[in-house]
Amino acid sequence: MTADRLRHQVRSAVDAFLRLASGFGVAILAMAALFWCIVVLVLSVAGIGLLLAPSAAHLVRFVADRERARLSRWGPAVLGPMPLRPGLRAWRDPALGRELVWVAEHASLGFVIGLFGLTAPFSALQDLTFPLWWRAVPPDGAPGFAFWAVHNLFDALGVALIGLGWLVFTLFGNPLLARAQAWPGRLLLAPPPGTDQSLRIAELTATRAAALDAHAAELRRIERSLHDGAQNRLVAVSVLLGAARRAVARDPATAGEVLDRAQDAAEQALAELRTVVRGILPPVLDGRGLDGALAGLAADCGVPCRLDVDVPGRCAASVEATAYFVVAEALTNITKHSGATSASVAVRRAGDRLIVTVEDDGRGGADELGGSGITGIRRRVEAYDGSLMLSSPVGGPTTMRVELPCGS
Repeated sequence: MTADRLRHQVRSAVDAFLRLASGFGVAILAMAALFWCIVVLVLSVAGIGLLLAPSAAHLVRFVADRERARLSRWGPAVLGPMPLRPGLRAWRDPALGRELVWVAEHASLGFVIGLFGLTAPFSALQDLTFPLWWRAVPPDGAPGFAFWAVHNLFDALGVALIGLGWLVFTLFGNPLLARAQAWPGRLLLAPPPGTDQSLRIAELTATRAAALDAHAAELRRIERSLHDGAQNRLVAVSVLLGAARRAVARDPATAGEVLDRAQDAAEQALAELRTVVRGILPPVLDGRGLDGALAGLAADCGVPCRLDVDVPGRCAASVEATAYFVVAEALTNITKHSGATSASVAVRRAGDRLIVTVEDDGRGGADELGGSGITGIRRRVEAYDGSLMLSSPVGGPTTMRVELPCGS
């Protein structure tokens, strides 16, 4: 296995561990909801549970919504149904039956999967390090699946081999467990096809409004760049040329100096115009493609940046431009705010999706609402019906994953 493949697998295992941990937390909530539903059912037999039935329905919906939010955070969004009606009419909601089935499944199988996946890395650590502390336990106190008594270092190394198996399972099995834990939720909690298309219409309306806002902001940025930069330079050129014309008649010796200053101002104006043009649609995308354009961004990054691009063929110009600006803004944020010592950019094409992943080893804690530019990136991405997922725990690392539709 290559070093890049190993790093990718480790990141996948860490991501799976976090997903299993969040799923385990929701499973505990599901167990509480299932217990309450059973209590209400038993009390209903005695005739006093009907008053509590609406609370059971709302608790099931609450836990199901927590799972929808979790699944949306770790993958494609899962839209929820309309709010429950008051009283016993809440149980007439057709989605509530599927949610109740999911609660029973996640409180049992989801809990077991989460518990097994979370204990795997700790079992690997315990068994792998057992040769270092085997003398501290009695001979019949070997951990885990060791069925033999440990009398010497050779016996302890046998336990370490079991730990190696746990490590392999953590790297390759936990991602499968995370998908298995999430699959029932994506199957049972998603709205049925053709149901309540108003949610999708509202989503498209919101992204369209965000795209218009982003377009207006981009026009304002271009206007400011032209007004404050190139326009002022060109005014200076005009003033200097007028001064040079007058100097030719009065003091020819100073005319050359004034013309030199006018030439410098004209060159600065051209440079600023090129910068504005590159901000609209980088010409390097046409000449060198997405790979070459991103290589330039990685080379100019303020921290060492590793680039890995695997995109056969070309995508639509708008998609490549969006990916370019996403990476440019992300690397700018890393340089200015993260305190990172290294960064990496990976671009892949998976079917009809272009996947852009930007990572850094900085301090983390990136806040989308804190003016870090992530909101602008999200608006630009959602304008193309794409998605953005951000993971930035305090202490790092920070990972931003963007998916853009790019055709088949």
